[in-house]
Amino acid sequence: MSYIQIPTPLRKFTQNQASFETNAQTVGQSLHELVTQYPDLGKHLHDAAQKLKPFIRVYLGEEDIQYLQAEATPVPENAVISIIPAIAGG
Repeated sequence: MSYIQIPTPLRKFTQNQASFETNAQTVGQSLHELVTQYPDLGKHLHDAAQKLKPFIRVYLGEEDIQYLQAEATPVPENAVISIIPAIAGG
């Protein structure tokens, strides 16, 4: 089993859950399980073509998946997937 860490700004879409357990084989499948469980989260992660929005970063451990195999990146047992949304401010 692996885990997806939910960042604080997105927890209002996951019933305030800080993490999500998944048995998926890839990062993309893991994210699909997450948004299937919490559909309101999907519009904040994916665009109309179901691609990750450009301002969303996803890490497997400490590696940005865009430098690995993107959403096809395999997820090893006990891995931690982190979703990092861009935070605007000034």
